[in-house]
Amino acid sequence: MAGTQTLQAAELDVTLIRAAGGLVTRLDAVGDRQVLVVHRSRYNDWSFPKGKLDEGEGFEDAALREVAEETGLTCRLDGELAPTRYRDSAGRPKIVRYWLMIPIEGDIGDFVYNTEIDDVRWVQVEAARALLSYQHDRDLLAGLQNADPG
Repeated sequence: MAGTQTLQAAELDVTLIRAAGGLVTRLDAVGDRQVLVVHRSRYNDWSFPKGKLDEGEGFEDAALREVAEETGLTCRLDGELAPTRYRDSAGRPKIVRYWLMIPIEGDIGDFVYNTEIDDVRWVQVEAARALLSYQHDRDLLAGLQNADPG
């Protein structure tokens, strides 16, 4: 019986996937808020820039690194948002901690598309709501509407 319990525990690998990302925003020429979204070719989805933490890396550093890697923008953190929790495509539990971010250097026009990211766009909040592929991203966006546009 003890062997069966051990086997069941091994089969139920519930390693939490830890990731971080950014909800990067700016104001356009008329003062409307825009958000940055990325298209991931592997999944054919639209999302916010994010990725898994490297060994020994903290969430904030990972969020800044992932945004830079996936968009070409250097940003500053402007407050943590509510984390999202869901199961990834392999069924593993995942938590993604997000920060509101303000770009301080770079231009998405200079970003070189790659096998991971094949499009990066600034879009109005309403357009983002329609474009985003996942409800957890739309929920994150909904929390932004009441925030100060900075």
